[in-house]
Amino acid sequence: MKKSLRSIVTLAALAAATSLLQAQPAVKLVVVDVAKAFESHWESEEANAKIQESKKKAEEQTEEMGKQRQLIVDSYKELVEQAKNTLLTAEARTKAEGEVQKKYEELQRKTAEIQNFIQNTQRILQQRIDNHRELLLDKINKLVVEIAKRHGATLVLDKSGPSIYKIPVVLYSDAAFDITEELVKEENKDRPAPAAPTTAPAGTTQPAPGALPAPKVATPEPKK
Repeated sequence: MKKSLRSIVTLAALAAATSLLQAQPAVKLVVVDVAKAFESHWESEEANAKIQESKKKAEEQTEEMGKQRQLIVDSYKELVEQAKNTLLTAEARTKAEGEVQKKYEELQRKTAEIQNFIQNTQRILQQRIDNHRELLLDKINKLVVEIAKRHGATLVLDKSGPSIYKIPVVLYSDAAFDITEELVKEENKDRPAPAAPTTAPAGTTQPAPGALPAPKVATPEPKK
């Protein structure tokens, strides 16, 4: 009797579980390469061009400040040599050493000014890059949801990045379930018409899209 009752309970549980599974909607997966969508977005190309322009201007300004610093270095060295003149009186030597100290302090201020300019420029440009990335990824994510819903998908996987074990999150996917190209086409459908190309002066090259190295300036320490 107990055995029969146990069998009935087991069958009833299996029936309930089967009914519950049948009530759940079928899972339909789609995959997308968000990194590719981000890089292919017309707003990314536009933002990269603006960043390149800002970096070029910052590099030109840094170069000009470096030239000003070099003039101070040259003047400092001349004053040092003058202060070493053995023909100077004690009073003249003291005055010359005072001029050397003033020029050295001026040099230190100019060096600090250049370093601060570089650091501030890097910080501002990085903030612009981060803000652009955050806003554009939000747009892309919303568009991914729209496209996934049109496909009747119940789950979307991003195949662009590696997992915690440094391997792709999606090891294999049928191209029929990849919505990346559809996403790229959709996100660029409202791209503004390109501006008329301008002829660059002979001997000049346009910077390629992508990150440029931060502007640098040599800062050799003068000898006291």
